Amino acid sequence: MTASKQCACSGPRYPTAFGRRSFLQVGLLGGLGLSLADLFASEVRPATGGVNRKEGPAKSVIQIILPGGLAHQESWDPKPEAPIEYRGPLGVVKTKLAGVVFSENLPHCAEIADKITVVRSVTGRIPDHVQATYQMFTGYLPTPAIQHPSIGAVASHEFGPRRNLPAYVGLPSVPPAGGTGYLSSKFGAFELGADPAQKDFRVRDISLPKGIAEERFERRRSAREALEDHFRQIESNPAELDAMSEFYQQAYRLISSAEARKAFSLDGEPETMTKLYGEYRNPRGGQLIGVGRQLMLARRLVEAGVRLVTVMYNGTEGWDNHLRIKEAVSNGMPAFDHAFAGLIEDLDRRGLLDSTLVMVTSEFGRTPKINENAGRDHWARVYSQVLAGGGITRGQIYGASNATASEPDRDPVSVEDFLATVYRQMGINSEDRLLAPGGRPINIVRDGKPVDGLIG
Repeated sequence: MTASKQCACSGPRYPTAFGRRSFLQVGLLGGLGLSLADLFASEVRPATGGVNRKEGPAKSVIQIILPGGLAHQESWDPKPEAPIEYRGPLGVVKTKLAGVVFSENLPHCAEIADKITVVRSVTGRIPDHVQATYQMFTGYLPTPAIQHPSIGAVASHEFGPRRNLPAYVGLPSVPPAGGTGYLSSKFGAFELGADPAQKDFRVRDISLPKGIAEERFERRRSAREALEDHFRQIESNPAELDAMSEFYQQAYRLISSAEARKAFSLDGEPETMTKLYGEYRNPRGGQLIGVGRQLMLARRLVEAGVRLVTVMYNGTEGWDNHLRIKEAVSNGMPAFDHAFAGLIEDLDRRGLLDSTLVMVTSEFGRTPKINENAGRDHWARVYSQVLAGGGITRGQIYGASNATASEPDRDPVSVEDFLATVYRQMGINSEDRLLAPGGRPINIVRDGKPVDGLIG
């Protein structure tokens, strides 16, 4: 056997989009220092305004990101009949769909396969983590000339907040590709800055600190408004101050709404919910894996009114598995499998699945052949993504890769096409290139007749 070579890939590096999160404190809202409002305005730029747009079937979206490039062969598109060097080290599990199998670490997903659609023919052009992540979030190839808004920022811009909650939430954070691009900072993500798996989990900055009563809070609010009115009278260009005022109003509404604060807490969730979403520990260190509680919180947030929640789950060793893919996937996938299946089941039981679009994405797939380090390298030519709810047809396998999972064999789907389908379900025209990627909604054929996309 050839000696193992050191992996040259440093893996994905995604600093969060907002670097000042840990400095935000409600207690400073009445002063001139940093505050919760800075979360809504990491920099003040002229607001672009909003669009009074009619919602589509997908009233909310949960965007689950598996960063690093999840292997489609070790997840949604195994090739049990292929030679061992292509097939890889894992077995398969039968699903509820006749003749369809998933990788062996997705037994819970196999049980809800009749509620989801797996797109096995996604095709990209960029085997680079940062650039492919940018395309995954925005639908555009990176360019030095312009920064495009992410799907969360577009949703925030097009529909605005609902029930005093931020329109766009990062759980616990979003990478720079999940930013606002050329849109105003006010459409950026509210980042939790904390993992629900942590003991005594609390979202910072949405509760009044000790010693600050509601009456005192309102006095501080009035004082700030008076100060801003004074500056408006002396400023030659008050537009930026008006934008900042809107950020503060968002902050005040969030802090003062008991219902909004409740949405960011897991208090009151019964033990049956923990069992439904699963609770796993990292076999290497024993730490609690947070994806189950993250997806449970995502459900609470969309149920309360958040329009788009991004959840990033890195597994236990990441998904950039150039080395020892069997161990990495087998350690990290079971927690996701249980949590994702639990989320779909939970949304369906509550009658929320038809109005909540859930998407599972990674920036690219992995090479057809297992490499000499028992891993797989970057591969963008074909890979798999998942859609569920929000009007998407249930129980579908759309498209196919070839026998070695190296190229699309049927119905190739570009990243732009995939996001165009998501945008259309939200009620956003994918041909509006100002905001949405220039793609076409996915179309399928059933019983020999064209069907309107993946719509059920």
